[in-house]
Amino acid sequence: MNSPSKVRTGREAGTAAASAAAPATAGTQLRVSNGLKDFLWLLSDVERGHLLDLGPVSQTTVSFFTGKGFKVYAEDLLRSWKAHLSAEEERLRRAPAGTAVVVDAAMRAQAFLDANLSYPEETFHAVLAWDVFDYLEGELLPRAVARLCSLLRPGGVLLAMFHSKMPEQFHRYRVIDAQTVDLVPSPSPMAPQRALQNRELLNLFGAFRSSKTFVGRDQLREGLFTK
Repeated sequence: MNSPSKVRTGREAGTAAASAAAPATAGTQLRVSNGLKDFLWLLSDVERGHLLDLGPVSQTTVSFFTGKGFKVYAEDLLRSWKAHLSAEEERLRRAPAGTAVVVDAAMRAQAFLDANLSYPEETFHAVLAWDVFDYLEGELLPRAVARLCSLLRPGGVLLAMFHSKMPEQFHRYRVIDAQTVDLVPSPSPMAPQRALQNRELLNLFGAFRSSKTFVGRDQLREGLFTK
């Protein structure tokens, strides 16, 4: 398991210097985010906080949060999961002819978590999960949520987005300012798995003390979950 100091030198994103908000680039979509606004309000009393971003690294997002005194850690969870699946496929392909091959989804999910999100419990004040939960397969999804809950400090918050139907385009997310997120079209690391319904969300995040959702007109729901 990584210590916080090792994580900082190996996976901490960006520097402590803030920069001006970056403008949207061609083809992107600016989105007013009430979830982000409340996320920041819940973190307003945190000093020298630790934040985990589960999407591709965005310098704009890093600069925004380091400007507020956070240390930002980045794990591109979907690309790590894709690499894990590719490595397993290669291992199975190399198995000797005639060898009985059993693929256990639960064991595969646990093996992934044994190698990823390996921080001490209660390391983070906040997690930016974006829409990663819509892309994780069934056995990994609840385990990943449970792991993230354990990584949050009491009172810590997780911000996520959920598609109301299967998305046609994958996006990266950049925080532009305290209530604006830029959606950047990008190649999808994998196919979406589901569009979670409200009851499924309540069950999935049942270990959190409270939850709040914001429904947009763009087929995205924001979920804010407090431990």
